[in-house]
Amino acid sequence: MTQDEIAAYNADWLSAWTAKDVPRLCAFYAEDCVYKDTQTVTGLQGRAALEEYLKSLFAATPAMTYTPDQTWPLAGGFCGRWYCEIAGVSGRLRGFDLVMLKGREIVLNEVYVHQLPA
Repeated sequence: MTQDEIAAYNADWLSAWTAKDVPRLCAFYAEDCVYKDTQTVTGLQGRAALEEYLKSLFAATPAMTYTPDQTWPLAGGFCGRWYCEIAGVSGRLRGFDLVMLKGREIVLNEVYVHQLPA
């Protein structure tokens, strides 16, 4: 993908995160994907496991608005930086996603997040 295609893909993907749209979000991921974040450090294997995790996560969290910041192409994927505003919480999050792709499907997604001061 070109830099512009990566930026558009990332923005669409983050839009699905903001909407908490599990079916749309899972459609970005390969059937055999690996997903890791601060709560799933050992990782989740496969789209079905990710879908169940997202349903639980979204049910337990307030509204979150993800805003893409920058993307950097990598061989086979990209790194994307974003900011997240959480309803009812002062401050915001800044995160980075390592995204490896097979075609247009995410095969590996590692999420790194830290809290920014209010």
